[in-house]
Amino acid sequence: MTSLLSPLGLTQDPARRSAPSRDPGSDPRHRRPLVAVATGGGVVAAGAPLLVCLALGVVGWFLSDAGSHGEPREGLRVGALGWLTAHGSGVHVDGVSITVVPLLLTAACAWSAWRVGLRVGESISGHGPDAAAISDGERDWTVPVAVLGFLSGYLVVVALTAALASTAATSPSLAWALLGAALLVLCFGAPAIATGSGRAAIWAAWVPPSARVAARTCLSVVTTFLLASVVALVLALLLDWGTAANVLTQLGLGGGESVLFLAASGLVLPNAVLFSGSYLLGPGFALGTGTVVSPTVVVLGAMPMFPLLAALPDDGQTPAWTPWLLTVPVLVAAVAAARVQRRFPTVRWEEGALRGCVGGVAAGVLLAVLSRLAGGSVGPGRMHDVHPFVGDVLVHAITSFGIGGLLGGLAMVWWQRRSLRDARADA
Repeated sequence: MTSLLSPLGLTQDPARRSAPSRDPGSDPRHRRPLVAVATGGGVVAAGAPLLVCLALGVVGWFLSDAGSHGEPREGLRVGALGWLTAHGSGVHVDGVSITVVPLLLTAACAWSAWRVGLRVGESISGHGPDAAAISDGERDWTVPVAVLGFLSGYLVVVALTAALASTAATSPSLAWALLGAALLVLCFGAPAIATGSGRAAIWAAWVPPSARVAARTCLSVVTTFLLASVVALVLALLLDWGTAANVLTQLGLGGGESVLFLAASGLVLPNAVLFSGSYLLGPGFALGTGTVVSPTVVVLGAMPMFPLLAALPDDGQTPAWTPWLLTVPVLVAAVAAARVQRRFPTVRWEEGALRGCVGGVAAGVLLAVLSRLAGGSVGPGRMHDVHPFVGDVLVHAITSFGIGGLLGGLAMVWWQRRSLRDARADA
């Protein structure tokens, strides 16, 4: 990356920019074999979390019955299937299709792709033209070729794992696993390679400042709202903690089995947070066919014995105060937009409004995409239908975040204009 940042036009005056710069390929650390490094990086990015899953699978096999049944390879298979499920493959258990994605494990795979992608980008940053030539419009295929190699290595690991771990009884979907892996690499690995190679900094210089601030607003709104959803989930669990403890007691699990069960439950904590966010937005979610959980109506039937379900509200009429929860997304978006606006001030009303509103609308779309990933089939019968109401979440999130972002942006512009006027008056 340093081989590209040094000749970047933003850090040099025009006279130095036109002068010949040091050959970026002179440092061998930044000019390693492009295809080999990128492909190997894809293998490492996929293999690192896979090895962790395999190890945890063996540990889980031992904790479940102290190794008295089956063989260690069964634990390895379970770990591999869990890793495939994190990429959207789904799996069959006793003939029942399980399609829900354990988003905590997916997040770990995404983090691995990002970290390894950064290292790959740094290693191949000396390839192609330097920053000045790229800024002048010279074609640069370094990042696309590296991403293609990274993707190829990652997909090979997915295909081999599916071939070795799948059985007639489990039958994970290879097509969905490959698609999920490709999306993960494109969303995390590719940006990391562009960032590590220094290209992202060059390309970002061409993006209008208002668009960059709107993107920051989008991320700030989503992050802040997810934190609010975590708080809502934790409070709901604490209010009925006795029910969660009672569920564990009734399951009659041993010590090792309890640890294994709680660890497996933790894999879907991000899913539960997104369900909580869908509740705060208003549409709510379904926990089985014909059910709905929202601030205005709760319709539930018999629920499976799962500790996180203790956070559910009681069936029937909701309290009078719960509809006021619909103001939370608007307030969250307003605060997040104002916080970003404070870091990147402007005194123009239209610019502040555009930054906040566009960032809020984009945040609504992003949250709807994440909510789509949170649902799926979790069991037989009506448990085949467990998901947030994604279409309604999209509409409510765009509306709430857009209005909140608009109000937050305008409020911070007013404050900054007032502060500037007071400063001028004092001067």
